[in-house]
Amino acid sequence: MFDFVRKHTRIMQLLLFILIVPSFVLFGLEGYSRYREGGEAVAKVAGQEITQAEWDNAHRMQVDRLREQMPTLDARMFDTPEAKYGTLESLVRERVFAAAVADANLVVPDQRVARELQNNELIRALRGPDGKLDMDRYRQLLSARGMTPESYENNVRNDLALRQVVGGVSQSAFTPPAQAGVALDSYFEQREVQVARFPAADFKARVEPSDADLQAFYKGNPQLFQAPEQANIEYVVLDPSTLQAGAAVNEADLRTYYEQNAARLAGQEERRASHILVAVPKGAPDADKQKARAKAEELLAQVRKNPDSFADVAKANSQDPGSAAQGGDLDFFARGAMTKPFEDAAFALKSKGEISGLVETEFGFHILRLTDIKAPVQRSFEQVRGELEAQLKREQAQKKYAEAAETFSNTVYEQADSLKPVADKLKLEVRTAQGITRTPRPGPPGPLSNPKFLQALFAPDAIERKRNTEAVEFGPSQMVSGRITQYTPARTRPFEEVKDQVRERVVAARAAELAKKEGEAKLAAWQAAPATAEMPAAAPLSRQDAGKQPPQVIEAALRADPAKLPALVGVDLGAEGYAVVKVNRVVARTAPAPQQAQQEREQYTRAWAAAESAAYYAMLKERFKVQIKAAKPKEGAAQ
Repeated sequence: MFDFVRKHTRIMQLLLFILIVPSFVLFGLEGYSRYREGGEAVAKVAGQEITQAEWDNAHRMQVDRLREQMPTLDARMFDTPEAKYGTLESLVRERVFAAAVADANLVVPDQRVARELQNNELIRALRGPDGKLDMDRYRQLLSARGMTPESYENNVRNDLALRQVVGGVSQSAFTPPAQAGVALDSYFEQREVQVARFPAADFKARVEPSDADLQAFYKGNPQLFQAPEQANIEYVVLDPSTLQAGAAVNEADLRTYYEQNAARLAGQEERRASHILVAVPKGAPDADKQKARAKAEELLAQVRKNPDSFADVAKANSQDPGSAAQGGDLDFFARGAMTKPFEDAAFALKSKGEISGLVETEFGFHILRLTDIKAPVQRSFEQVRGELEAQLKREQAQKKYAEAAETFSNTVYEQADSLKPVADKLKLEVRTAQGITRTPRPGPPGPLSNPKFLQALFAPDAIERKRNTEAVEFGPSQMVSGRITQYTPARTRPFEEVKDQVRERVVAARAAELAKKEGEAKLAAWQAAPATAEMPAAAPLSRQDAGKQPPQVIEAALRADPAKLPALVGVDLGAEGYAVVKVNRVVARTAPAPQQAQQEREQYTRAWAAAESAAYYAMLKERFKVQIKAAKPKEGAAQ
């Protein structure tokens, strides 16, 4: 059981994710159904086709959702045949479960949907103090995901129905303690082994391939030496900063703005104060609070009697660790920097040296002394002219952006043969870039590192007809459109260009073959005469304590028949070479602590539930006649 889980970790993780965190909500099937209009069928479930367009859109939505949750995620992880095929499998899985829901006539009552929505943290955050849902924010949130409240609630209903299908299997799994104990003890037991390695690297010096050998390998494996498709492009970017460059502000507007904002431009009044704090812990009993108040009143009487002693009293008595050593000095601060009662008291004092009464805040009781006042300095129009001009241009650009964005989107679509019309209309710069690929460029965020923009650039219509892409939003208030000016399809690189790489691969492959041949010869000789075996010192080996041994060695050692030990086993390590493993004896597992044992049994039950769910899903696939027509990528295939 655990061998299956360990060998198929990615499959089990994906399956558990599907079962525990269903993907219908805020993503559901309805999002895919809008894209049924085109493309050949790549799969069929219960007689219903899944088109290439649906598959592409599902993958795009999945990547967008993951990037939204993890902005630093490298999108190149998902730009692989394996990742895209995984999306298709997920889409098929969802269609299978949806078919099971329909086949079983599962109905979710409105009350159950309402209860689920009530418990949804996302929706709960949109409720005001009175408990009412902010419908405007609710609609905005869903609209950003291409949904309406009705479609979202329908997805919730679908999700609840889905849980009824899979929950009966995943939540009813049961493993008796005795069964779990046998499986776990077997999984965690150790072997005492000796391992003789024959590294492929030790045999490379013996390999001298001819040019004919290199040419033959090159011609037989062209997929290993592919240059990706590339494009030279031109593109235009619309954002407030580009609009700001073309904005103009007249002198009268600047002076009017100055007069209307003179007070703000002068800055805020700042005050410098010292304080003495008698702290009161949050939630302290009334008796402790009254005791602290009495102490503060004593200190207040003391400093009012002798104001010049304020700093010394603060050093000796203040319970504010940040200011006590400085005699309670808090330096200058403006409004908004301190807690409200403290701020109000500080700005209510009239003159330097004045001492406040007791001020109660969430921290305790304060005594304040005003030590300085810094009045705002009124700057002249000439002093702030540049600052005002930049500010007004930014405001104008931000206001103009919404209108310009619509013009931008319409123009790049309506005049799709060139970017010059939109550049002239909005006074934008036509930029160029060479050697662009489907893989986002490393570096700071921008249009050339945006997967949506690159996907639009390499769409069939953009490649074949060199038309403008649609306007793509690649950041807040940032849009881009581009077009290909020169396209180079993927190609096999010339032999002379990759000759060194070919040699490296040929040498590595033949070195591995020599290592295997040498290892097999030693294995045969040692099996014939065990006493002649030259092996390193014995060491314990287990799945939890693998040392520096590769997984193949661990697997071979643990699969050796305990009834036939000691035994010699040969292990092909592929490109790494070969190993001969002598398994001496089984080392029983030390009994785990009770808490660890409980955690292991729970893990075993989850793995068992996942296996049962996988079997149930396989049965549903057969019932609903699932066909996946797209070819599955070969594991380990070169990209």
